[in-house]
Amino acid sequence: MDQFLAFPLSTIPYVVITLLIAFTFHEFAHAYVAYKFGDPTAKNQGRLTLSPLSHLDPFGTLLIIIAGFGWARPVPVNRFFFKNPRLAGILVSIAGPISNFILAFLGMVIWYLCIRFGVDAGTSQWLYEFFNMFIVINIVLFLFNLLPFPPLDGYRIIEDLMPADLRAKMTQYESWGILIFLVIAITPLSNYIIAPIYNVGVQFFMTMFEQLLDPIIHVTIGGLL
Repeated sequence: MDQFLAFPLSTIPYVVITLLIAFTFHEFAHAYVAYKFGDPTAKNQGRLTLSPLSHLDPFGTLLIIIAGFGWARPVPVNRFFFKNPRLAGILVSIAGPISNFILAFLGMVIWYLCIRFGVDAGTSQWLYEFFNMFIVINIVLFLFNLLPFPPLDGYRIIEDLMPADLRAKMTQYESWGILIFLVIAITPLSNYIIAPIYNVGVQFFMTMFEQLLDPIIHVTIGGLL
């Protein structure tokens, strides 16, 4: 069974829980920032909520478990409501990936607190597996969504940074960009283009989190005990 899945079968419950949280906060962040900049579209469609049912795409979620990549339901954004469409567009786009970065960091904080306070030996293994999966998947979603391919957030950020004439030309070729991305993602090309980014990126941020938290949490808890 494992050979047909992107993750070991024993970790699927952790993956599902992580995706419920990660996708929900990602899409909520888009909706919240858009609403704060004056766009009520997502709110009016019931997307300004932390209910996973409003944000999950069943097929996109299943595809992550099977193939290692997928999607949630995109939040509708109407740039007409923005006073400064470029700035608001960039902040709305980047809000989703940033939410995953924050979740990854919070996951590491909670795991460090568990270690420092001494988790029970009987529960440490499943806690480790869950938090490891939670942190890694959220870092991957952060990096994945910043890739400059449509319809990912990274592409939308670049699009908003471009002059109007170049932006119009980019729109004409978006369908080709999506096709190119899918070819890269579902073929062995991903092993040479996308996988190295993930491997380096995940290790970089995991190390960064550890270097930040080691002295802080050690001192804090040392003062509490």
